[in-house]
Order: sequence, then C-alpha cells, then structure tokens
Amino acid sequence: MSGSSPAARLQQLFEGRRLTPTQRRIAHSMVRRARDVPFLSSVELAELAGVSQPSVTRFAVALGFDGYPALRKHLREVAPTEPVAGDGDGDDAYNEYQQAVLGEIENLRHLAELLADPGPVERAGRLLAASRPLPVLGLRAASSQARGFGYFAAKVHPDVRVLDEGGSMLRDRIDAARRAGASALICFALPRHPREVVDALAYAQEQGMTVVSVADSAFAPVAKYSDLLIPAAVGTGLAFDTACAPMLLGRVLLEAMCDDLPDAQARLEEFDAGAAVRGLFVE
Repeated sequence: MSGSSPAARLQQLFEGRRLTPTQRRIAHSMVRRARDVPFLSSVELAELAGVSQPSVTRFAVALGFDGYPALRKHLREVAPTEPVAGDGDGDDAYNEYQQAVLGEIENLRHLAELLADPGPVERAGRLLAASRPLPVLGLRAASSQARGFGYFAAKVHPDVRVLDEGGSMLRDRIDAARRAGASALICFALPRHPREVVDALAYAQEQGMTVVSVADSAFAPVAKYSDLLIPAAVGTGLAFDTACAPMLLGRVLLEAMCDDLPDAQARLEEFDAGAAVRGLFVE
C-alpha cells in the first residue's frame, strides 16, 4: 500500500465496508482531499463533508478505530508527513470562477494518480471491446457523457447503443441488447444519481451482463451494481456540477477499447477517407 497514491490508500481503507449514505459522504470528501485529511480535526472534516462532528466519530468507529484520533493517527502513518505546499492555500486570492477551475485541476490530478495502475482501465477496455452490441447508459446529468462516449465509440466499434432516455422502455432496450449478444454495459453515473439508473444496472446484472461504471465516487449508489467501477470526481464549486474528469476518463476508456479492437485504426482511416470525399469538415 505504501507505493500507491493517498487517494488510492484511502479507497483501499474503505473497500468492502458497509457505509451509510452519511458515511459515504465523509469517505468521498476524504478521498477528494486525501493529502490534507491526516491533518484535519474531526470538526474540520465534518465541515468539509457537510455533516455533524458526531457523524465523523461514528464513521471512524465503523472503520474499526476507537475514534477519530485513532483514524487520523493511522492516516498520518500511511500518508505524506506534511500537506502538499500550496494545496488549498491562498484560495482567497482567486475568485469563484478561478476556484472552480482549480478544483477541476485537482480532480484531474487525482485521476492521474488513480491511472498509475492501468489494470482496471485495461480490463474495462477488453470488456467493452468484446461486447457486441455495446450499450452505453447515462441519464439526466450523465446523458451528455454517454452520448459523447457513444459518438466516438461508434467510429471503431461495430454496434454501439446509447441509452440516454429513461422510462418504461429502458429495460426493453437492455433486453434487446442482451438478446443481440451484449456481454457488457458501460454506465456513466453522476450526481444527482437517478434511481432509474441504479435499477437499470441491477437489471442488467440479473440478465448476466458485466457492468462497467464511471462514477463520481467509489462510494456512489451504482457501486453495488457495478462489476468494475472507476471513479472520477466532479467539480462542485459552481451552481451546476462540472465533469471534466469523468469526460477525460471516458476518453481513456475509449483508448483502452481501441487497443482491443484490431480493426480500430482501419475503421478510423476509412472514416477519414469518406469524410474527405464528402467534404464533411472545413479545414
């Protein structure tokens, strides 16, 4: 565990724990501020997560510690000995728009640390490349992520089916994909998480499909119904969440999928040739 990033070490600490929604919120906040958490008091962590101080104490106990001081002591033993210089310092010097951008930069930094281990992404790429057809699920706030992924995936994958509308036909479309041979489904899940997405993933698993999820947290509601979940945090500094990290992770998964599609490059070249003949793009 010593060679992994602070965020990865925290996620390993939480893995396999049955956490309440409030505790998942605390865990999510800790992962997002992984470098700072060993130096925060229980009151400061409570303020960061938007919960009560007793909730932080109960959270530490749920993880098997005598209390929050014991949890913090453990984190200091496995984390850097001092906060990263400039991390969170001088925020008052930036306006709210700049702070939103800096928050997204931090989310991307966490994603880069997570990708130090390429294993999960490579596994996801193999699963997605092998599924014919490939359903891509994303509702409400995540619908644009699903459509963007589906747009590019269709250039290299022979049968991509974007599921970006809910309602009574969603299960029908999952059934149709499964009957056609789909072995996996990729889901983009962003807050606020629609109950319909959770139900759809549970149903897909019941039908024997492997679920790959891109979610804002390893503790998102879809985690229970995901065979492979790769987290990418969203920015919360503006009135509406920003999702640069989930979008980038989607492109990374596309790259991994292309690596397992032997004719991916040929398909791209064929598209480019056709686009040139049609004059599809202006130079």
